[in-house]
Amino acid sequence: RAAEWQLDQPAWSGRLRITAKGSTAFIKLEDKGSGELFAQAPVEQFPGIAVEGVTDSSRYFVIRIEDGNGRRAFIGVGFVDRGDAFDFNVALQDHFKWVRQQSELARQAQDLEQGPKLDLGFKEGQTIKLNIANMKKKEGGTGSTRPRPAGPGGLSLLPPPPGGKSGSGERPAPLPVPAQLPGTPITDSLLSWPQPTAAPAADVWGDFAKASG
Repeated sequence: RAAEWQLDQPAWSGRLRITAKGSTAFIKLEDKGSGELFAQAPVEQFPGIAVEGVTDSSRYFVIRIEDGNGRRAFIGVGFVDRGDAFDFNVALQDHFKWVRQQSELARQAQDLEQGPKLDLGFKEGQTIKLNIANMKKKEGGTGSTRPRPAGPGGLSLLPPPPGGKSGSGERPAPLPVPAQLPGTPITDSLLSWPQPTAAPAADVWGDFAKASG
């Protein structure tokens, strides 16, 4: 109980620092002016026997200090400010939380090394099939043709050829224009096609002229 201590006359006052080396945390009591080490308490587990809280206050603790020669002693320490006592607790908790995480990661890595290794390589003759969206296999190696619109009666109509060109790509020859001598006017008879010569009509009155009387 902290109430049984002489809180108004502490045996020593200074600053407290927490450091870590590997998985062990060290509570160091140092002179607040020179930084000279007064005592330190190695902590290998928290909560544990190295650091214990008192039953009647959240600002006082019992720590186990060591001198490095095998000698140990339990002393009581306390903080004037309650926030400093809270930071003291949190610093120790964070350190040993990190220790547990490192131990768990090491155990998982060891299990992976000892477990069977997966062989993800292709075996001889093994193939895979890729299904790619938005692509259709073309039948017969050629693309599908678009059907032409059907005309009346179900017949397919072909579009007319370009203007002035025949289906074979040759332009038709222009009509022959008759030659004209200088000074001669062009009449319609010169541009008209020649008409076929009609056979002379038979003289329907010849028989009457040759008839007697």
